[in-house]
Amino acid sequence: MPLLTLRAAIADYPHVRALRDGRVRSDRVAFDFVPISPISRAFRPMVRDLAFDLSEMAVATLAQAHARQVPIIGLPIVLMRGFHHAALVCRADSTLRPTALAGARIGVRAFSQTTGVWLRGILAETYGLRPEQCRWITTEGAHVADSPDPDFVTRAQAGADLAAMLRAGEIDAGIALAGLAPGETRSVIPDAAAEAAAWYRRTGIYPVNHAMALQRRLVDQHPWLPGELVALFAAAKDAAPPAPVPALEGADPLPYGLAANRAAIETLMRYTAADRLIPRAYAADEIFLPL
Repeated sequence: MPLLTLRAAIADYPHVRALRDGRVRSDRVAFDFVPISPISRAFRPMVRDLAFDLSEMAVATLAQAHARQVPIIGLPIVLMRGFHHAALVCRADSTLRPTALAGARIGVRAFSQTTGVWLRGILAETYGLRPEQCRWITTEGAHVADSPDPDFVTRAQAGADLAAMLRAGEIDAGIALAGLAPGETRSVIPDAAAEAAAWYRRTGIYPVNHAMALQRRLVDQHPWLPGELVALFAAAKDAAPPAPVPALEGADPLPYGLAANRAAIETLMRYTAADRLIPRAYAADEIFLPL
């Protein structure tokens, strides 16, 4: 049987490298890896133009794609995850605290950015802050076409730089802002690492950010393909296991498979729906294959 070659957009993670360099291979499928950095630049062409057969994908974007009936489906291969408590920052001289965020102007690249979705959900459940109580300032819209932001989100002027806006006091805080030097900012959530560890002990959730998305036509044409991909990515991860995360107390930081990731995915779906980015909170098997 001839090899099925997939045009693929995936970041160069250590836990994928064995697949890239050929140490892990298949007699049924091969990959044409497209170099894209940062990998977030692959999401828009994937969900708007189906530019790739297989692409890394932000999970909130995958949910918005499902809402708009984009013909892609998630594979429960979670490539990137992490705690986000420290990603919400203010100026070092600010007195801002999580309990005083109502009415604050908060900058984030896109309101649908998965890190922002996680943070807003954490703020709502931990501090009682609803998304609509803040003023959200963005520099771009959602990756998925025809996915408007809610009415409490404002687009900054063309060419605006959120880091510069924070320095100038034009926004009060920002999420995952680039271009800031150490010492310029501090976490809005005090002792963010300890808070993240406590949140994990309380919820059992290690936030998922990026998984794999596959064109649905390939699932229809090659029913064996999703299982083969999960096996290949698992073998690549075995070749370079991810470093332990202390807060997880020995748990695998990157488990593959839907069962291991269901709770985190469905928590993110609740948060995405609360942000008015999708019409309802999807079950994990609505947007991912049950592998």
